Amino acid sequence: MAIERFDVAVVGLGALGSGAAYQAAVKGAKVIGFEQFELGHVRGASHDTSRIVRTSYGSPEFVALARSAYKDWAELERRSGLQMLNITGGVVLMPRGGPTPSSDFTKSLDANGVPYELLDSTEINKRWPGFKVPDNVDAVYTADTGIAHASKSVTTMQYQARANGAVLREKTRVDRVTPDADGVVIETSNGPVRAGKVIIAADAWINKLLKPLGVEIPLTVMQEQITYFKPKDPARYDPERFPVWIWAGETWFYGFPTYGEPTIKAGQDAQQNIMSPDDRTFVQSPELVKKLTSFMDTIIPEHGQELRTVTCQYALTPDRQFIISPLPNHPDIIIALGNGHAFKFAPAIGRVVAELAIDGKTTDDISKFPIQNALSTSKL
Repeated sequence: MAIERFDVAVVGLGALGSGAAYQAAVKGAKVIGFEQFELGHVRGASHDTSRIVRTSYGSPEFVALARSAYKDWAELERRSGLQMLNITGGVVLMPRGGPTPSSDFTKSLDANGVPYELLDSTEINKRWPGFKVPDNVDAVYTADTGIAHASKSVTTMQYQARANGAVLREKTRVDRVTPDADGVVIETSNGPVRAGKVIIAADAWINKLLKPLGVEIPLTVMQEQITYFKPKDPARYDPERFPVWIWAGETWFYGFPTYGEPTIKAGQDAQQNIMSPDDRTFVQSPELVKKLTSFMDTIIPEHGQELRTVTCQYALTPDRQFIISPLPNHPDIIIALGNGHAFKFAPAIGRVVAELAIDGKTTDDISKFPIQNALSTSKL
C-alpha cells in the first residue's frame, strides 16, 4: 500500500499547531495534522476560556509580532464569522524599584508606534474602582489589550483548517520524524505518512521527537493553575468597566474582568510546580491558591470567594523566548514553541511557520527566535 503524501504535516494541535494547520491550508497546501490526545483536550496549555491578547511587552520583537497577530485574528474572525477577541484595554502594573521598570514597556511600544498611557496608582484606582492598587506603583495602559476565548479560538482554527482541505487526526501519536532526501517520514501510532515539511508544535512533548535527531531543547515543565473568584458585585468587573491586568513585580500575576460568567479569573505566572507532562496530577495546589488569594487581597480586595481552580501546563526554556525556526541541519523540520505566553500570537505564529514551510521565508522578522538560542546540547 502506498504511503500517504502531504505537503505539510503538523505535530500537535494546540493553539500553535492548529494555527499552523489553518494557515498552511489557507495557503493551498495539502496539510495533515496530528494530535496525540483528543482535539480540545485539557492536558496541555490551550484549553479553558480566556487568554490575554496585548501588544504591551517589554521587548520590541514581541510588540512587532503582536501587531501582526491582531491582523491574523481579524482575518480568522472574517473567515469564520465569529468573534475571537474582546478588547477591554489593559494595564501592566509595575512597583517602583521593582525588577521591571515601566521604561522597558514604553520603549518597546514607542519603537513600534503603539499608543499607551502612563498612570499612577491614584489614577488607576479612580478610573477602575474595582482596584485598590497600593502607592508607588506605575502602570502602562494600552487600549488594544483584551481577551481571546481560548478553546473557541483553537476549535475555530481547526474548523477553518478542515474547511480548507486539511486532514486532522486526533488520538494519533507521532513517535518519530525522520528526514531524508525526499522530505520527512512521520511514524505515527496509526501508521506512517510522508510530508515535504513538518511543523512540530508539541510543546512539553517536543524533545521526544527532537532527541533522535540529536537535538534537545532545555525545558522545564510545570503545572500551572488559575482561579476563578465570585465577586459580590460582578458588574464592577464587567469588561466595559474593568481591564485585563498584569502585575510585573518580583512575582508576576495576571487577571481578567468577567467574561462569559460573573466571575473574575486570576493566576500567578510560572509557579514552579515542576512535573513531567506524562505524570501530571491535575490536582490543584492549596498553597498556590492561598498565595494568589493573598495577593488579590492587596489589589482587588473585593474579589470574592474562590469558585474553582483549573490547571494547565507550561513548558519553558531558561530565557522564555519563542522558538520559531527550522532545524539548521534538518531544514524540512520547523519548530514552533511558545514558552507559556504564545496564545495571543497563535494565528500569527501559525502563519509564519506555514510561510517557512511553503515559501521558505516569512514576511515577519523572526531573527530573535532561532532554535540555536535555546539549545543546551546540540549536534546541529
